[in-house]
Formats: sequence, C-alpha cells, structure tokens
Amino acid sequence: MNKTELKEFVAKKSGGSLAEAERYINLILEGIESGVKKSGSVTLVGFGTFKKTRRAARKGRNPRTGEEIQIKAANQVKFSAGSKLKDAVN
Repeated sequence: MNKTELKEFVAKKSGGSLAEAERYINLILEGIESGVKKSGSVTLVGFGTFKKTRRAARKGRNPRTGEEIQIKAANQVKFSAGSKLKDAVN
C-alpha cells in the first residue's frame, strides 16, 4: 500500500473526503517526525515504536571502481512492530 491507497482507505473508512484524509495522514506523519526528532522515539502502543539511532562512520567500497571510501556517521530511524501489528500480520 502506498500513500495514495492509504488516503483512499482512510477517506472510505471515515466517510470524509480525500483532502481531509490526506491532511490527517500528513499531520500524523508530521507528529511522528517531530517526536522522533525531539525525544528520540515515538511509541504507538500495540502498533510499534519509531526510534532514532546513530549509525557509526564506516569504510565502504565504490561498487564501480572498487575504491575504498569513508561513509560518514548519520542518524537513522528504526521501527519495531508492536504486538497487535505482529499478530495481525501472522
């Protein structure tokens, strides 16, 4: 499912318009982004947790030339599924 399909699903289930559904989805995503940026994690009980982690600098290889390159350290977001989501998928 992509964002357009999610928007259509939310609009159909809520009885609202596609524009309202898109606005709500964007607000939820903005809230998750803000929460992870500010506090390092967002937990939606039963659904899962979005958590900011730090990836260390490391050496890599340019696949085209085989030359060794240095990859900078960076923040990344990891998602851990909650029990309800795991049960729904299994």
